[in-house]
Amino acid sequence: MPKALITGITGQDGSYLAEALLQKGYDVVGMVRRSSTVNYERIAHIQGSIEFVNGDLLDQVSLIDAIKIHEPDEIYNLAAQSFVQTSFGQPVLTGETTALSVTRMLDAIRIVNPQIRFYQASSSEMFGKVAEVPQTESTPFYPRSPYGVAKVYGHWITVNYRESYNLHASSGILFNHESPRRGLEFVTRKISYGAASIKLGLEEKLSLGNLDAKRDWGFAGDYVEAMWKMLQQEEPDDYVICSGMTHSVREFCDLAFSHLELNYEDHVVVDEQFFRPAEVDLLVGDYGKAKNVLSWEPSTSFKDLVTMMVEADLALLEGRLKGLA
Repeated sequence: MPKALITGITGQDGSYLAEALLQKGYDVVGMVRRSSTVNYERIAHIQGSIEFVNGDLLDQVSLIDAIKIHEPDEIYNLAAQSFVQTSFGQPVLTGETTALSVTRMLDAIRIVNPQIRFYQASSSEMFGKVAEVPQTESTPFYPRSPYGVAKVYGHWITVNYRESYNLHASSGILFNHESPRRGLEFVTRKISYGAASIKLGLEEKLSLGNLDAKRDWGFAGDYVEAMWKMLQQEEPDDYVICSGMTHSVREFCDLAFSHLELNYEDHVVVDEQFFRPAEVDLLVGDYGKAKNVLSWEPSTSFKDLVTMMVEADLALLEGRLKGLA
């Protein structure tokens, strides 16, 4: 029975990946920081099937100990400071947790067991001010945020360790991927939750930033399958994982509100405090390599993704209201 260690297991991607690996017969170990505020909400339904180990990406000794004790066959590094807006306010912390932490994990693998297969969560934010449309594995990086810069470092140090120490280390350059488990600080979840709140009369307005920003949005549950497929290949490599289609924040609003028979223009307010100091205007990827090599392609449409998120938030809020009744 193969064993996988997942950092960031309590996050959106970690929860979907843990589900997928358990279904494939894996032993799953989740690394969590020793804290009084760890939130297991996203993995509560599978928590009993997961083994947990305390570890911190800022502390290499804890990483070495976790690998020695649990002897994983695969490590999926999904933990990071992952909110772009926060990275402008906390650039040094973002560098420590999103960039240098990758080196600590790779070095821990090199020291303990170089046969471990490693997955690094790279990001479309590395493309930033895009040099070409659509973006592929060979598109130059031009990050536009401390988060994007940190992800570029994590990406290239993974390549460096792969080539320097012959590690089976692969990076998935994932474009925006959403779900009902997305954090409320992310614009997609902010929209789905806001629309549901307005429908139920809990709110009247929703404040957002740049409605014309365009992204390539997919379903996180589809994308974790690509992560697993990368580590099953004979040779490690890097892959763009995306939907291949771009939509604006405005389109997301329109679909979300219209699903609830509302007009977003009556409720959405543009607030400049939510604008980024440097915007990424257009991200859209080409997953041709993943399709050809991994036999992977997305299966959830943009409309189905928006509908899924709105319905989940409507049910969540209705449940809370019943609990208060």
